[in-house]
Amino acid sequence: MKTRLVNRTSRRGFLATAAAMASVTILRSGLLKAAPNETPNIAAVGVGGKGWGDITETSKNGAANVVAFCDVNTGEGRGGAKKKANSGFGAAAEKWPDAKRYTDWREMLNKEGKRLNGLTVSTPDHMHAPITMTAIQLGLATYTQKPLTRTIHEARQLTLAARKAKVVTQMGNQGHSGYGYRAVVALVQGGMIGKMQEAHAWSNRPIWPQGIDRPAGNSPVPETLNWDLWLGCAPERPYVDGAYAPFNWRGWYDFGAGALGDMGCHIIDPVVWSMDLGAPTRVAYGGPPPKPETFPTWERIHYDFPATKYTTGPLHMIWYDGRLGEEQVLPFAELAPGAKIPTNGILLVGEKGTLLCEHGGTPKLLPEAEFKDVSLPQLPEQDHYLAWTNAIRGEGTTTSNFDYAGPLTETVLLGTIASRFPGEQLDWDSANLKFTNVAKANDYVQQPYRKGWGVTGLS
Repeated sequence: MKTRLVNRTSRRGFLATAAAMASVTILRSGLLKAAPNETPNIAAVGVGGKGWGDITETSKNGAANVVAFCDVNTGEGRGGAKKKANSGFGAAAEKWPDAKRYTDWREMLNKEGKRLNGLTVSTPDHMHAPITMTAIQLGLATYTQKPLTRTIHEARQLTLAARKAKVVTQMGNQGHSGYGYRAVVALVQGGMIGKMQEAHAWSNRPIWPQGIDRPAGNSPVPETLNWDLWLGCAPERPYVDGAYAPFNWRGWYDFGAGALGDMGCHIIDPVVWSMDLGAPTRVAYGGPPPKPETFPTWERIHYDFPATKYTTGPLHMIWYDGRLGEEQVLPFAELAPGAKIPTNGILLVGEKGTLLCEHGGTPKLLPEAEFKDVSLPQLPEQDHYLAWTNAIRGEGTTTSNFDYAGPLTETVLLGTIASRFPGEQLDWDSANLKFTNVAKANDYVQQPYRKGWGVTGLS
């Protein structure tokens, strides 16, 4: 196994790594359907954009046989077939000419389920849970994009169902397997900057419309798009060109989870993981008044977590999205003097120093002068995609299975509910999945599916 080396590890760095790696728990996904040494048969729901990346990466170098795929849009991928990765229905048909092709995932699973070992789910957020739950009930391994679900209830139910079925699972927050965030865990749990006092996490998203009202009228549905299947379990509404599909759905409550849902399962991940944080006890939103159907243009979400052995006491974390260029919304910049604040990242404030890490980058210890002799830890390389494929065969384990990804998603989605209640602190009872002080907020923990789209265990 390859190891990534970042400078020569000092004695302090080595002790931090050793202590942290001893304390990081790797969760097993469970029993496996494919026999050892067999090449798994997998299928994809969604082959455009991120879906293309998921199915190609999990099957690369012959790791899996792609025997079927499904997409509600039989045209080119987002931006056209000549754009990034040449993705889309036609590109998938060309790459896997023998794979069966479908537009309805229910038909695909009904006809192909018995010969499948795994399924990648790369759709708009509102369809993650129905497809994933159906696959779990068929005994299939699932690789589901982040956020795992659109609602907290769905996240809890998928976690319980996957655990009971003992299937291999992985959420598509690939940074969890990357060097940078694993190095954060090693440094924090190794005590390099002492116990944590506060945390900040942020993103430059949204890069799509939010804080808007529903557009009037309707547009002709493209011949290549099955709009009813795209809506799926969401309430029916007319198609409007460019408003929802193929990209702007993230800003709508019915389909996505906003900027927080898009990036939170990436960026909040190392905060929760490194400090072994449990469920938050309180969440509050600061930002513009919400619109009836879309997430705000910018947000400040405050989370309160119970103390752990890696914190000085109860931990307060603030999530920021939007307006990152304005000085008043980056008050934590003064905690990292001289450091360039990246557009997506985390800042952890400890007793002995501060840790800054850009999303997709490597951590920096601040003040730099005090940590100039400290090298970053040596960690083995991991492949987030092939970890899932290999685990189906019985080789190794996944790193973000639903026992971890489900609770992480619940934490992220608490903020999406808080954004509907400006100026209110919402007290959260995780064990019973309910807010204890604002009854109206419970209306968003679980939401009904459109008639005819119910799935056992979810609706």
